[in-house]
Amino acid sequence: MPTPNVSPTLDGLFQRILARQPDALALVDPINKARITGHAPRRLTFAQADRAISALAAHFVEAGLPINAVIGVQLPNTIEFMLTLLAAHRAGLIVALLPQLWRQAELTTALNRTGARAIVTMSKIDGVSHADLAMNAAAEAFSIRHVCGFGEDLPEGMASLDPAMTNGSSTDRLVVQDGRKAGLVSFDVTSDGLRAVPRTHLNLIAGGLAIFLESRVPQGARVMSAFAPSSFAGLTSSLLLWLLSGGTLALHHPFDGEALERQINEGAFDTLVAPAPLALRLNDADVASRLPSLRHVIGLWRMPEQIASSAQWTVEQARFTDVYLFGEVGLFGARRSADGVPVPIMPGPHGAPRDIPGTSIAGETSLTPKGTLALRGPMVTVAAYAPPAPSTDSLMTPSPPPDYADTGYAVRLDRSSGALCITSPPSGIVAVGGYRFLSQDLQEWAKRLGQGALLTALPDRLCGYRLAGRAQDNARGREALNQLGLNPLMAEAFRDRTIIG
Repeated sequence: MPTPNVSPTLDGLFQRILARQPDALALVDPINKARITGHAPRRLTFAQADRAISALAAHFVEAGLPINAVIGVQLPNTIEFMLTLLAAHRAGLIVALLPQLWRQAELTTALNRTGARAIVTMSKIDGVSHADLAMNAAAEAFSIRHVCGFGEDLPEGMASLDPAMTNGSSTDRLVVQDGRKAGLVSFDVTSDGLRAVPRTHLNLIAGGLAIFLESRVPQGARVMSAFAPSSFAGLTSSLLLWLLSGGTLALHHPFDGEALERQINEGAFDTLVAPAPLALRLNDADVASRLPSLRHVIGLWRMPEQIASSAQWTVEQARFTDVYLFGEVGLFGARRSADGVPVPIMPGPHGAPRDIPGTSIAGETSLTPKGTLALRGPMVTVAAYAPPAPSTDSLMTPSPPPDYADTGYAVRLDRSSGALCITSPPSGIVAVGGYRFLSQDLQEWAKRLGQGALLTALPDRLCGYRLAGRAQDNARGREALNQLGLNPLMAEAFRDRTIIG
């Protein structure tokens, strides 16, 4: 029983659309969902989604989860993800995003770090038993009191959410809809290791507005998201873009190009959200005839240092927006001009849209004394990245300006234009797609495989880095890393070939 809004929340945004158009199409599953999870794909109107959200919220309340408890969510890019997140907020809970490639070691650390009381997962994702992973991680996280999941063949002790969502319940509780309260925890990797980054609903809405306004996505947009939602950027570019536009959100579990193209055409979707290197591949296709409904393409750059040298956008029917991602610190967008070339990014405050004077400030950029990029603004939780206070008997270490968070990305100013030039990612951190590791951790894990084992990161234009490994017995090395509960990217680096693709 939510009370009137004190300030906007995600569930509040959803309820406003529900009141206006309950029978409009809200959420659409990937068309190949049966292969990914074993479930048949579904399509929900706002009224149907609302009933499912209320039923899931009731389940969380009946499970004894108190208001402001943290609930870990590890789900694929399907409608269950969006319904679970909104249901958790309706029940007054805080969601911790657990990336899909995380395994037992990372899950256990994150659950213990946040004091999570529950975890939600899927029985299987792409053939991997995530239900077993969740149960094993929960056994090592002493705060966990409730483990639940979607799908069939759930292990003993895991509550099934499928009947809970279908059967419904009248259970509710009074929850103050206050956007200033914590709503989300995501996880970043910095030079100090894993870092939990909490955000309020207002922080999330600010991030969504930065993308929504800069890309000029219209009201009632039909959005196709092909970007994993288990990060701040992934969530704001999908869930928030949907809630702010009040249209339809279709989901694509990355990545099947043929299925994606088919789903865009079947649903006449006008907006595509995807990793930028993949989105730019549309330059090589006859988009006008193959994707005639497409009007907006939002490319998310996990490696923002690559934007300046990226290909020109040549598709006339659709405008391209570059979204610069800086881990979990924050983001900003820049819509390309009519010539399809990335626009210069100037230091200081920037609005959304950038090219319209007098718009609200979306954020600010600055250079730190050590030559890295710092961000501040309504989406940035500066306290989560505050450096430790120096001891009184030591020299002051260079720090970002007050109220800024240091992204760690090296940057310089162009001498002629004064624009920011991002030159390299944070030192000591390896990013493989959306997953970041400390480079020193790679060597520590390799040492566990015995003498002569090597695990290293090689540059990759599409993913940032790719992992390559060598051991005396690669098959035994893969098995050992899997038994340690490590990310499969590390285990698969020891495939029996010289170069990892």
